Amino acid sequence: MTQRYRMTVEYHGGPMVGFQRQKNGMSVQQAIEEAVEKFCGEEVRVFGSGRTDAGVHAEGQVIHIDLETETTSDKVMGAINYHVKPLPISVLDCAAVSQDFHARFDAIARHYRYLIVNRRAPLTIDKGLAWHVPVPLDAEAMHDAAQVLVGDNDFTTFRSIHCQAKSPVKTLDRLDVIRHGEEISIMAEARSFLHHQVRSMVGTLKLVGEGKWTKQDVIDALEAKDRSALGFNGPPQGLYLVRAVYPD
Repeated sequence: MTQRYRMTVEYHGGPMVGFQRQKNGMSVQQAIEEAVEKFCGEEVRVFGSGRTDAGVHAEGQVIHIDLETETTSDKVMGAINYHVKPLPISVLDCAAVSQDFHARFDAIARHYRYLIVNRRAPLTIDKGLAWHVPVPLDAEAMHDAAQVLVGDNDFTTFRSIHCQAKSPVKTLDRLDVIRHGEEISIMAEARSFLHHQVRSMVGTLKLVGEGKWTKQDVIDALEAKDRSALGFNGPPQGLYLVRAVYPD
């Protein structure tokens, strides 16, 4: 009898090519699939709540797998955490669920956080875990400009040319810019995002924080519906998939 398991996974994206399997290196998906095979000999496919690019981290990626092996949730969690070493991937919880559950298609929201460390001194502890911006940023101006992007919009300007989404229209539920000392967090929430959408929005807001762009420039970029109107993408190491939200 096949049993479906739902897990919450945390990972440091630095040494991996992203969540999805690729030919150019180790991915989170491949690492977990190989860990399962080492545990019970089964070839499984890992489904995730969202794809993350190379260098992007996760605090609450949700995945599911199907196993025919008779086992327990605790054993699955422990075995994956053991066999996935030394990669920086950790299964935080695991539960047996109905076959009706799907990590990707059942998610009703995804929450991302982008971390900027805004100080002159270079990073040490946070190196690879944040975007170091040495010039002063006006977080209040960034937050004000960010509200232009909240709601139903055509985000063509903020999507990668490689984005496979059928439509550029997305509903952005939240885009808050919050400063705590030298740290600036940009919180983005939506049902789903376009490829590179969050990083593109962050790069644009950084220009506002520096005083190089105004709120009107952000409006103009959005209304242009043209990738060439974008400022630039923030680097991947500051981005975190915080959690996926489900109806239950």
